[in-house]
Amino acid sequence: MVDKIRLRRVEALVAVLSADKVFFPGSAEYNASLSSYFSPQAAAVHPACFVAPQSATDVSAVVSSLTSDGPCDFAVRAGGHTWFADANSAPGGITIDLRRLNSIELSADKTTVSVGSGATWDAVYRELEREGLSVAGGRTAGVGVGGLTLGGGISYFGPREGLTCNQVTSFEVVLACGSVVVADETQNADLWWGLRGGSNNFGIVTRFTFKTFEQGLVWSSLTLNPLSEVDNQARIYGELMAAENYDVNASFLTGWAFASQQGLSVTLNQLVYTRPVEGDAPAFYKPILDLPAISNASAPAAVANMSTIAQNAVAFQKPQAARYMTATTTFVPTEAMIRATYETFNASLQLVQNVAGIMWAVNIEPLPPQIYERGGAHTNALGLTGRHGSSLAVGLVSPSWSNADDDEAVYAAARALMADIESRAKKLGAYDPYVYFDYAAPWQEVIRGYGEENVRKLQDLRNRVDPRRVFTNMVKGGFKIPEEGH
Repeated sequence: MVDKIRLRRVEALVAVLSADKVFFPGSAEYNASLSSYFSPQAAAVHPACFVAPQSATDVSAVVSSLTSDGPCDFAVRAGGHTWFADANSAPGGITIDLRRLNSIELSADKTTVSVGSGATWDAVYRELEREGLSVAGGRTAGVGVGGLTLGGGISYFGPREGLTCNQVTSFEVVLACGSVVVADETQNADLWWGLRGGSNNFGIVTRFTFKTFEQGLVWSSLTLNPLSEVDNQARIYGELMAAENYDVNASFLTGWAFASQQGLSVTLNQLVYTRPVEGDAPAFYKPILDLPAISNASAPAAVANMSTIAQNAVAFQKPQAARYMTATTTFVPTEAMIRATYETFNASLQLVQNVAGIMWAVNIEPLPPQIYERGGAHTNALGLTGRHGSSLAVGLVSPSWSNADDDEAVYAAARALMADIESRAKKLGAYDPYVYFDYAAPWQEVIRGYGEENVRKLQDLRNRVDPRRVFTNMVKGGFKIPEEGH
């Protein structure tokens, strides 16, 4: 019976869209869609078909068709960069592939850019660079505009401009009933607020309008230090990440990596500066650059446009070149907490020593108030209010490895590491409940971390725009709003 219902749904999609927008197993288009996912885990999910709409009207027709005759599992993908299975594809169901919604249109006064949800950030940068402009978007080529924005969005430009979601002046959205609506500060303002962090819980966003800003070349550097510099690393970064010391033109991460193939553990520093640099390097980074470096492994500083930097970032994690995952937590990045995070990294190595091809990386990325307050922390659903100007940091584990047989061992090691970091953070009074959506693992309770008040507002919004719970129950992927009373 289920197969007959599914077949009827697929036939209906072909009728409402046309056959050239519906891809079946075995076709070149279907295989190309599978190969375009970032991780092998996501690419291993095989839907009954892929649907490739080319307009909001197409998306509306698809949603109306899928919800017209009882439940039918479906998924929505934009860039396809979320790593875990079922996040952006429906096993045996219908996967809506938004990549043909990739238009990029600069406004006449050049203050905003309208972007289809299937576009990638490198394409947006290339288009805007012709005008000397940019947006506060993703950092790696191939990352989709839709997923990153709806989860919050950390950007190299974030300290100066704010979170990516706070750059959205309007959303075009297809609701569960098939209606196409606009959500901005004056119409559907509750939906505009909820989509800033609420992800795929309310509908399918087909277009975003972002603020633009003038932008030239960007300075970047990657340096590696021996682990003997951990104490200096913790002291320096503890100072640089403090809200009162933070330079809004700086975006950086620090952390540690173990590469099994080289049998090497190192301290790493990825440094970016988004304004013109006088001399060889930004003065803000001098304490880091003065640390003893592993010179034959560090990359020279470069000055380039953002599209080039995004493209170069792909070399560190090539799509489907290995198995990938991420998990995350949040804390106040004091010197003691940075040192404690290193201790968790060091202790966790025993859990992954025997994993073939493992690259075990733990990073700390600053989340200063300049990022989460700019544009108004209350104008999104993330709950990053009431921090009293405190700097936060996102702790991230982002390994890669070779074999599917090691998946569960790596996932277990990541969970143990996250639990250890959070335990230490609580003892140091540095823990924060916020979980950054775009790095989260499937076992993490992301939206609950937005706080009780925001969860209630999101529940009320869902009751208004999706009373039948289409995007809660029929769309399995993503992180769901907790049910009332839970």
